[in-house]
Amino acid sequence: MTHEYPLEVVHLLVSPEHAYFGRPREGAADVPTHTPDVVEVVAGQGIRGDRFFGKAAHMDAAVTFLALEAWEAVARDLELAAVPDPLLARRNVVVRGVELDPLRGHDFEVVTAAGSVTFHGGRPANPCAWMDRVAAPGAHRALRGRGGLRCTPTTGGRIALGAGVLRSPVPLDPARAGEPVLRRHPLP
Repeated sequence: MTHEYPLEVVHLLVSPEHAYFGRPREGAADVPTHTPDVVEVVAGQGIRGDRFFGKAAHMDAAVTFLALEAWEAVARDLELAAVPDPLLARRNVVVRGVELDPLRGHDFEVVTAAGSVTFHGGRPANPCAWMDRVAAPGAHRALRGRGGLRCTPTTGGRIALGAGVLRSPVPLDPARAGEPVLRRHPLP
């Protein structure tokens, strides 16, 4: 890892069940959600106790990250009086201070007071239509391109709330953490 960036782990979320099923008009499920100070990450499995832990269909998305700056940018874009609770996005690790999208396809390390964990950056964590219902009208569209990053843990360890470091093989621009990354697919 050649680049090192300070980060803050702002929130950790562990939920043993999915909350958003079906269409938003049907209502979200009332499921328990835990916001611990420390989570245990198991290589190739995810966060112990989370809904995606050990699920084969979600191995490339076992742990999800969200840049708090993206959530704040959505609130600005929508001219909201206050920033909605970022835990509504249901991402496991909410961080401040790092751009996430360039980590796609790369291994990176998160170091906190509880230890370090290495992840492989996978596909974007696209927002769902539920965001309009649980966060604010228009949030679904505003989150496109900045809904976070799905990752696979390649080592086990623990992540704690608070100050830390992200080690990356690629350069990141923390000033771009809240900017949308919209991909256009070329026509054949």
